[in-house]
Amino acid sequence: MTTVAIIVAAGRGTRAGGDGPKQWQPLLGRPLVAHTIDAFAGMDRVLVIHPDDRPLAEGLGLPLVEGGASRTASVRRALEGLRGTGVTRVLIHDGARPLVSRAVIDRVLAALDRTAGAAPALPVTDALWRGQGEVTGTEDRTALWRAQTPQGFHYDALMAAYDAHPQDAADDVEIARAAGLDVSIVLGCDTNMKVTWPADLARAERMLKDMKMDIRLGNGYDVHRFGTGDHVWLCGVKVPHGRGLQGHSDADVGMHALTDAIYGALAEGDIGRHFPPSDMKWKGAASHIFLDHATKLARDRGFDLANCDVTLVCEYPKVGPHAAAMQAELARIMGVEVGRVSVKATTSEKLGFTGREEGIAAIATAALIAR
Repeated sequence: MTTVAIIVAAGRGTRAGGDGPKQWQPLLGRPLVAHTIDAFAGMDRVLVIHPDDRPLAEGLGLPLVEGGASRTASVRRALEGLRGTGVTRVLIHDGARPLVSRAVIDRVLAALDRTAGAAPALPVTDALWRGQGEVTGTEDRTALWRAQTPQGFHYDALMAAYDAHPQDAADDVEIARAAGLDVSIVLGCDTNMKVTWPADLARAERMLKDMKMDIRLGNGYDVHRFGTGDHVWLCGVKVPHGRGLQGHSDADVGMHALTDAIYGALAEGDIGRHFPPSDMKWKGAASHIFLDHATKLARDRGFDLANCDVTLVCEYPKVGPHAAAMQAELARIMGVEVGRVSVKATTSEKLGFTGREEGIAAIATAALIAR
């Protein structure tokens, strides 16, 4: 079964204001219609355009159809262009609806297994009035729906309906019903708004940011063995102890694990990639240099730290008395509130190298969220 999404973007959209048709105005740095096209990723798609917009559309990589003087005429041209191609189903979608969800699309497609036509809609829940300037009457909202797109059909049935309906119509459902086709209603979505007015562009941008929220998770693990010394550095805090931790830098095992967690969330490898142990200038370096670098790299990429969690694994020294200071120091280095940083400890019940007090291990997780 072959399905083609026909994205109708040939209108002028002057009510939205701005420079040029609304479907070509920028939304998160890309033309609005480009986001609409993305919603149908993985499907065959055709873009219906105004002839004047061809230079704008050619870079989108889709087959282009020049529309007509009305929406009905534009859809008709797209349908006629599909004759003889073997397409069995079509989804006809407004180019100015960039926020349609895959769930809505899938509901329309599923309904086409049972009926010749299907379209998403939302029940009318507000009171309905008649009037101009003042209320002159009310309307019963029972069984009333707010129509959305994509409106889906069996291709042959819709093509025949268009052939029998030379005049314009409000939408494809009207033409299908005029030909006697059954059209099922599937549940639409509040986010599937049609950008019409100037304020809609700003609203769509806010909603699109939420839908495209980028959250990254990374984890880090590090181990350092004990050697001579009278203290250890753990999460930026100098903790008295009968032995020190050995390492190329100051061997702050907790901070190393956290740094690697941030690098991991960014797919940036580990500390060794950015601060090679073969480079002697990092010999004995304070580990806050590494954590500061990872944090700044995340910010430069447009990410903020949502939260992080560090677990230190050792029998001694006891971490509990110093955990609050460690939490505060990590928060200071990363420039975040203390409540976004967790530091805790556990033992390994005398098992393994940490249980034998040969060293300390640390595990860390970091969550980054795009601004």
